[in-house]
Amino acid sequence: MKTFLSRLSTLPRFALGVLLIVFVSLAIFKILMAPQMPELGLMALFLGITAFVSALAGYIAYRFGWINLSPTLRWSMLGGYALSSILTFFNVWFSAQLMFASQHDLLLAIVLLVFAGGMATALGYFLSSTITDRIYLLKDAAEKLAEGDLQARVPVSGRDEVAALANTFNQMASQLEAADKKQHELERMRADLIAWVSHDLQTPLTSIRAIIEALEDGVVDEPDMVKRYLHTAQRDVRSLSVLIDDLFQMAQLDTGGIPLDRAESSLSDLISDTLESFSELALRQGVKLEGSVDANVDPVMMDTQRIGRVLNNLVGNALRHTPADGRVEVRARRTASGVEVSVSDTGEGIRAEDLAHVFESFYRGEKSRSRATGGAGLGLAISRGIVQAHGGTIGVQSEAGRGSQFIFSLP
Repeated sequence: MKTFLSRLSTLPRFALGVLLIVFVSLAIFKILMAPQMPELGLMALFLGITAFVSALAGYIAYRFGWINLSPTLRWSMLGGYALSSILTFFNVWFSAQLMFASQHDLLLAIVLLVFAGGMATALGYFLSSTITDRIYLLKDAAEKLAEGDLQARVPVSGRDEVAALANTFNQMASQLEAADKKQHELERMRADLIAWVSHDLQTPLTSIRAIIEALEDGVVDEPDMVKRYLHTAQRDVRSLSVLIDDLFQMAQLDTGGIPLDRAESSLSDLISDTLESFSELALRQGVKLEGSVDANVDPVMMDTQRIGRVLNNLVGNALRHTPADGRVEVRARRTASGVEVSVSDTGEGIRAEDLAHVFESFYRGEKSRSRATGGAGLGLAISRGIVQAHGGTIGVQSEAGRGSQFIFSLP
């Protein structure tokens, strides 16, 4: 029945409700009074006439929008109560005038109807405040929100539609507040990005310009010194190339991810190649570089070039922060859901307050990422993007002064 009524529009439901009331009233009259058929027919006629007049009055009020002319919802509800009381008075008065034998009883019924209608209207007006007061609170909060107070909230009471609306409003306000905070954070990061990129580009460019001017002016003419200057320029050019490549990778991540060329590959070979490429650097720094791979790791479905970039970032980062006589170890093992790779070191570690931010773009903690030790602050952010693009996860465990362990998993 409820499903059927929910499919009907307002006017058909109103008409169906009026007919249902007439039939129920006639049924009660039949059960209680046990009238003869002529009396039942006469009652049906009276009820039909009054129901028609009431329905017509209600339709006119609805059709011409009289209810919308009220300045407040409370007066709108009061108007509805008053109209209902007037129609109730008319219905009973019309039927009673034809059926009451005593004029005294008819007048008494009229007095009682006026009293009952007035009390119903007054009570309805009083009870309507429970709804209108909550709506006024919602209105005030909406005005505060429109003025920029994103912390405006509405106290929720009850379980009706107004309470549901208040809950929805609070959720919307929370989302707007979060979006505003994110927007401010993005603006701050954008400003930081410009400052950091400007610094990281300016430093090698200034060095290269100084070297070129020195060579052009003939300030440096000794072969060994010229060779040293050219070597420094090559190093700065490589730094610029790495930074530009990192910026390109981040741009790809920010615009929806990086394209992957996945295939079944050997993770053990990739780790071996990575360790070999860093072996000379580790030897110069006096750091012991080790690796171990479980026998059942291969093959792994991955983009070999991208995962190689992750390993290079993690191993290079570990070597930068591990002092002489330290150790950097790369391990890979098979898990129930895929493979897990860890890169651990015995370096300076990461401060607790930096751990939550090490994978953010351009973040440089005092220990985790500083310009003194190199890096643009993009390597770990790119690594996270690559691992997540594979459907995996990456995290870090570290303690200041006791080294760090970066762990990423691939499905």
